[in-house]
Amino acid sequence: MAGHGHAGSAVAAVREGSPARPRPGWLRAIDAISTACGAVAATMILVAVLLTCQMIWVRTVDNASTVWQTETVIYLMIGATLLGLPYVQRLRGHVNVDLLPRLLPPAGARALAVGVQLAAIAVIGAMLWYGFEMWHFAFDRGWRSDTVWGPPLWIPYLAMPIGLGLYLLQLLADLAATATGVEAPFAAGPDAADAPVGEGAPAA
Repeated sequence: MAGHGHAGSAVAAVREGSPARPRPGWLRAIDAISTACGAVAATMILVAVLLTCQMIWVRTVDNASTVWQTETVIYLMIGATLLGLPYVQRLRGHVNVDLLPRLLPPAGARALAVGVQLAAIAVIGAMLWYGFEMWHFAFDRGWRSDTVWGPPLWIPYLAMPIGLGLYLLQLLADLAATATGVEAPFAAGPDAADAPVGEGAPAA
């Protein structure tokens, strides 16, 4: 009876979840890189807003034409979107439907999380490959924008391999954290590392 009771307690502990492992230094370093990407992306958005205000002033008050502002704002916003990807992933800011993980036991939720992360890594890896190829073509062949300003396109295109590469790095870190029990599957973010495994999603 004592052995049976001990086994039952162990099963209950597994179902309730066990504390996640401490987050190692290399994962915290990747988190810091992703956070820095978020700061850079936010700065780019701020600069784009200021340039838009300056462009409106030039056109309406000074009654003059603009040459480079519109194109720069477009490049800044696209670059901010790409460079902000790892930061959004770190915070789990992407759309996440957690109905199925809530219905699964901890082991099933972890397996599902690993499968989803592997699929995301495959997709982003392919995008990184083609993004780098596009940037390399623009750099190697001297592509320039077909506008009056005509900046070299390798500069804005550089946001593709950098942003997608750092996004892939954060995805790999998340995969390692989930597979090793450092982070609960479908956790709300890195701060959920102390949450019990299988209870990463907040209650509705």
